Amino acid sequence: MEEWRKIRWGQKEEDLQFVKDYQPYNKEVKELRVLLYGPIGSGKSSFINSVDTVLQGRIALQAQADANSSKSFTIKRRTFKIKKGGPGTFYPFVFTDIMGIEGPDKRGVCVEDIKLDMKGHIKDSYMFNPCSEISEDDPYYNKNPTLEDKVQVLVCIIDGSSSSILDDESIRKMRQVRLAARDLGIAQLAVLTKIDKTCNEVQSDVKNVYKSKYIKKMIEKISVDLGFPLNCIFPVKNYASENGTNDDIDSLILSAMKQIINSGEDFVNQL
Repeated sequence: MEEWRKIRWGQKEEDLQFVKDYQPYNKEVKELRVLLYGPIGSGKSSFINSVDTVLQGRIALQAQADANSSKSFTIKRRTFKIKKGGPGTFYPFVFTDIMGIEGPDKRGVCVEDIKLDMKGHIKDSYMFNPCSEISEDDPYYNKNPTLEDKVQVLVCIIDGSSSSILDDESIRKMRQVRLAARDLGIAQLAVLTKIDKTCNEVQSDVKNVYKSKYIKKMIEKISVDLGFPLNCIFPVKNYASENGTNDDIDSLILSAMKQIINSGEDFVNQL
């Protein structure tokens, strides 16, 4: 079967160099802030580790992840930097990890907290309260956010093995987040994880991802449910059971990272 989306397999080094060479064109921006959100257990922390793994060339486990997705493993806001070269040197982008979204009210992260985070009002180590949003007198509330505190790219992480059963309430909350980001002009895209658990063809060879009719239908459903354009949804396999890196897994992660960087650049260059 012919690929329904083209990707340059076997040319990982070129894409890797693009990410390694990236520097924000806007000199007022020292680093792009990428906020990850999505349902519990969707692979937000694992995606951060996977990007770190690709860039380090070894398995990295900076962000704590959990194989049991019955409830959100991430309960505090945390920003992750990725080391580049020597000590104290980092890539010019950071990932903010937050509590996962859950369908029922008073479970999972509050939508209002995500909106405030996008505006730079929440500090690291804030412990999310599913029952209420952060108050302005909370010590972790940032009353005067700088450009670096604000989010430039919003990435929705969706578990490919369960995306077909996203409940209506979760979809409603995720749409609210998308609309709030739209009003702020923030760049948005989606990453579909666990594609190997979704499709046997992909499990046997990750290069089959863009030949899989099932993955294609799943991406089309996400587009309909959440409103993402098809070309803004990127299927990836996070590193989970591997003991070493794999060029084809890397290529999918780098494809998503290139779009994250390009989208962030488009946003900050309009400021």
